[in-house]
Amino acid sequence: MNFILLLFPSLLSALLATLVRPYRAAVGRVNAGLSLVSLGAALAFAVTILAGTEAPTFGPSELLRADSLSVLLMVCIGAVATLALFFSPGLGLKSQYDIGELRCYHIFVNLFIFAMLLAVSANNVGIMWVAVEATTIFSAMVIPLALTKASVEASWKYILISSVGITLAFVGTVLAYFDFVALSGRTDNALNWPVLLSAAPRLHPEVMRLAFVFLLVGFGTKAGIAPMHTWLPDAHSEAPSPLSAMMSGVLLAVALYAITRWKVVVDATLGPAFSNQLLLLLGLFSLLVAAFSLVIQRNYKRMLAYSSIEHTGLICIGLGLGPLGVFAAFLHLVCHTAAKSMLFLLSGEVLHRYRSTELERVSGLLKVMPWTGALFMGGVLAIVGLPPFGLFISEFALIRAGFADGRPGLMAAVLALLAVGFVALLRHSNRMLYGAPPQGVTMGEGGKWRMAPLFVSVSVLVVLGLTLPAPFEALLNQVVEVVTK
Repeated sequence: MNFILLLFPSLLSALLATLVRPYRAAVGRVNAGLSLVSLGAALAFAVTILAGTEAPTFGPSELLRADSLSVLLMVCIGAVATLALFFSPGLGLKSQYDIGELRCYHIFVNLFIFAMLLAVSANNVGIMWVAVEATTIFSAMVIPLALTKASVEASWKYILISSVGITLAFVGTVLAYFDFVALSGRTDNALNWPVLLSAAPRLHPEVMRLAFVFLLVGFGTKAGIAPMHTWLPDAHSEAPSPLSAMMSGVLLAVALYAITRWKVVVDATLGPAFSNQLLLLLGLFSLLVAAFSLVIQRNYKRMLAYSSIEHTGLICIGLGLGPLGVFAAFLHLVCHTAAKSMLFLLSGEVLHRYRSTELERVSGLLKVMPWTGALFMGGVLAIVGLPPFGLFISEFALIRAGFADGRPGLMAAVLALLAVGFVALLRHSNRMLYGAPPQGVTMGEGGKWRMAPLFVSVSVLVVLGLTLPAPFEALLNQVVEVVTK
């Protein structure tokens, strides 16, 4: 039943947006309300998992399954989707989109949410691959909603690069599948995670090594890992801000989830050394690309996009540093989800007021929109890793994991690149927050009630920066067991 409550609301919302003609703002409000059902189902799964019961399954051949790793992603997706839907165009502020565009937005955004939830709840690697590919199609339909030249180009670039990436992931999946079939001679449930994992120690190391390279490059393209990241800054900067919040906050996390799942299987065949080295290398390269790209940015949405690449690199490094690194990586993933989704939603408010995404045209934000400015400042301080926010704790744990793993040189490079990103982000944000407002900009908040849900994000970041609630820590420890067993 929980799986139905998790997946069905987004499908119902898409159907509602399709059938109600002409489009009404009430449809958007109902969509946002229904998202709370999915979030509630995800939290119910979390309670079940923490109770120590066997992972729930659903459907023929156990096509859906909820363990600690998938549940963590379900909660993140449900929370960000709820926030983003409450900030949807046409709710609260005057929208730049017409009725047809708003209908299109709600149809495809809800299908996008459904695809992400399906990807992390799928027990079958084939279904997961299809769901990840579907996220590309559905989100690409929303990116060019304004039909500008830049947004259309960004959408096509996203489709082409991501499709190539997901094709490579398909090749890796096929290689692993046929290796399993050749070994066992059975095909029943061969694509289910537990079945693959049980057979992994007997799979051919050379085949699995090649398969993981394809899988890492393929899903790494969706995750925005450098050098496969080139679609990300364009897509995130041109998409409507609620979609950018979901793409940066949870879509990248879904792709990292897929990589992690396959890492568990490959490690059971080869040992962790091979996958760890690849993740450390690509993670460090992502940090390098992101840090120096942040220095030269002139667009605040692209700035946030490159920051996402930086944090994706940190998560990859954490995944390559053993149990403590895995713990730090998923703590970082949760904190980044909360911070970056909030910042992209706030960027939409800034764009609505200033009518520009250029840094040089945005100043005096704290004077023009005090609540928006204060939250934006808090979000920036969070993503640069300052206390008392959770990203400080996760980065500290990651650095500690690196030294414990005997990699002082790597950690020195990580700290140096983080310092470059730190300075760049603070310099750009200072330009936005302070100074004299441009002439002609209206003073005051557009609707203070819209800011209220974002205080939940800030509260989560502060709480995780001061302490780890016992249930959350227990869930993370279970995730570590799943990934490193």
